[in-house]
Amino acid sequence: MADTNRRVVVTGMGALTPIGLTVDEFWDGMMNGRSGARTITSFDTDGLRVDFACQLKDFDAEDYLDRKQVRRMDPFCQYGLIAADAAIRDAGLEGDDMSQRDKDRTGVVYGSGIGGMQTFRNQAEFFMETGERKVSPFFIPMLIPDIASGQIAMQHGFRGPNHAVVSACATGNHNIGDAYRMIREGDMDRAVCGGTDACVTKLGVAGVASMRALSTRTDDPEHASRPFDARRDGFVMGEGAGALIVESLEHARKRDAPIYAEVLGVGMSADAHHLTAPDPDGGGVQLALRRVLENAQIDATDVDYINAHGTSTPLGDEAETKALKQVFGDHAYEMNVSSTKSMTGHLLGAAGAVEAIASILAVRNGVVPPTINFEEKDPDCDLNYTFNEPQERDVRVALSNAFGFGGHNTSVAFRRFDG
Repeated sequence: MADTNRRVVVTGMGALTPIGLTVDEFWDGMMNGRSGARTITSFDTDGLRVDFACQLKDFDAEDYLDRKQVRRMDPFCQYGLIAADAAIRDAGLEGDDMSQRDKDRTGVVYGSGIGGMQTFRNQAEFFMETGERKVSPFFIPMLIPDIASGQIAMQHGFRGPNHAVVSACATGNHNIGDAYRMIREGDMDRAVCGGTDACVTKLGVAGVASMRALSTRTDDPEHASRPFDARRDGFVMGEGAGALIVESLEHARKRDAPIYAEVLGVGMSADAHHLTAPDPDGGGVQLALRRVLENAQIDATDVDYINAHGTSTPLGDEAETKALKQVFGDHAYEMNVSSTKSMTGHLLGAAGAVEAIASILAVRNGVVPPTINFEEKDPDCDLNYTFNEPQERDVRVALSNAFGFGGHNTSVAFRRFDG
């Protein structure tokens, strides 16, 4: 019979973000309120109404992977594999040192919101110009959103459950949630989980800009992402990856693994409202928040910090604020809330995983990352959003929210591990 009371802990982390290519650099960027937004130089932005984004800086995939791997992987897959490798090393789980049974009990639950957008555009152009014979035999394997999960498993010989949840900007959290549940159920002992995306391409920026979802503050990119500020006008696209190693407490203790935090629970729901716009009353978000509290078996007053979805859109930030007030009541004003998207931009399918890492580090370090770029108060957004400066706080429990186009809502709860 499955032991659904197994405790699940985080033993490794890896991150590639626009404000740092390692977990330590990412934390330093947050503590210094660094914006990752810059004018795009990696492709010609002529004809685009938005010409800036949060891209990886000083990044060369060949610093991490061999040339053949790079040629046969879309950037989203490269990012995911690199972040996962870092998390695996951090957890002390190098594949060569693991027994076959350990590998058979190690899964990969790792997704992408969109998949190989750059590959799709390139191969479509080859097809239109030269016909079928020039289309790469690697086109489909490079494109599909689940391929990062497969590549991670192949790289390390992990033969446990392997799949990719795809839920737009909630992808990272859904994959963490699935891994957590399968470990509790006894389907595996540990997993690599998280999300990755690399959608800052000309077509990707054009597509999101056409939805009027992006900030158009082209004269001042570094201050464009300003969640909960009265003059917010849209999100800033970003790229990157985040990976967590989650495992049963029993197995972590057996190998004397480092433990960053405990995964307490996950809440999921749907808005059932609109393709892209949030429920203006935050009804679906409220449901996800109530479910995470129930699943984690904690009270609303136990939560010290929430890493908000906080995309910097006028409707989204207000709806999330309403949901927090409805679920947490007066305690909503006692918690710290912040949106690290003010610094990283919106990493789409990677957002949930990277922001989970930010939440875990807040728990571990007793410091809440800031929401930068605040200038003007919005009367409808009146919580403690940790504006402009990090704040020291004893963070015992943190929630990390991630919501996606299609009305997907998720929240994951992390608690300080005290033994």
